[in-house]
Amino acid sequence: MSAFFTNRRGQTEVDAQEPAREVPTDRPVGFDTVIGSNTSFEGSFVSSGNVRMDGQFAGSLEVSGNILVGESADIHADINARNISIAGTVRGNITGSKVQLLRTGRIWGDINASALTTEEGAFIDGKITMVGHSATRPPTDDELAEREAINDSITDAEDDDEVIEAELVGEDVAVEAAADEPSEADDR
Repeated sequence: MSAFFTNRRGQTEVDAQEPAREVPTDRPVGFDTVIGSNTSFEGSFVSSGNVRMDGQFAGSLEVSGNILVGESADIHADINARNISIAGTVRGNITGSKVQLLRTGRIWGDINASALTTEEGAFIDGKITMVGHSATRPPTDDELAEREAINDSITDAEDDDEVIEAELVGEDVAVEAAADEPSEADDR
């Protein structure tokens, strides 16, 4: 064997090899399908893997994996995928777990997502609905009872001429009551 098959420390290729890593079959790596920038087609596109689209497409996109809409892409379709990154143009509704709109991304349509990130310069013309958050569901009986208790304490404090400070932190509400100090107008 020649020096091409050894590393700097004199190990042979067989000695220097790392053990092969197993790639889990349930987690796609890279892109299974790439639609190039010189490609244009229409219809119904269905994939169970990861997809990158750089060309033109019209129709519907149903992707079980992730989708990347590249900068040169011009998509006229509703997109339904697990995670969606948009750097190009999309005219259609977008539904996914996580939606990322990059600085060159343009969307004319509604977005339904659990998480949404946008970079400065991105454009959205549509309605954004955050799914899976407490704000998108009606309050539970316990939450209604807690709100009623807070409202009662505010009403009681107002009757007692107390000042109420309420602060909304996440889903928790902290209420502090303090006696109102007499003002100069009360002394007159």
